[in-house]
Amino acid sequence: MGTQSGIAGTLDVSIVGNAGQLPIPEGAVAFSASSNSVANATAQAVTPASVGKITYVSGFQVTASGATAGLAVTVNLAGTIGGSNYYTFVFPAGVLVAAQPLLVTFPIPVAASAANTAMSINLPPGGAGNANATVSIQGYLL
Repeated sequence: MGTQSGIAGTLDVSIVGNAGQLPIPEGAVAFSASSNSVANATAQAVTPASVGKITYVSGFQVTASGATAGLAVTVNLAGTIGGSNYYTFVFPAGVLVAAQPLLVTFPIPVAASAANTAMSINLPPGGAGNANATVSIQGYLL
């Protein structure tokens, strides 16, 4: 266990799990959820929820191939405290063109709006010709 001292006291900086990943609090249960690969449909990944526990999201990823015509859509991280978070994602023109992935890691994990509440990451359909779109989400329950 490592610690750092500061003006506000001592902070435990131990890493639980793999080195290089954000630490999770002691007693937390990590999760990872992904959508299936969808073709011109909504891709959605949903976090678990548990009675008496708060769900925290530490990050998510959005990946896709292009579509017949380029299309900008709004990705929605729903169920968060304070309301949904929104991000722009672009499906490029060209069905065999890879989209620029949207990779989000929160410096401080985002909490669900209440205990026993799942959160979801939602990617709207990419339009005609879009053959592959996926979303993944990670975090922990505490």
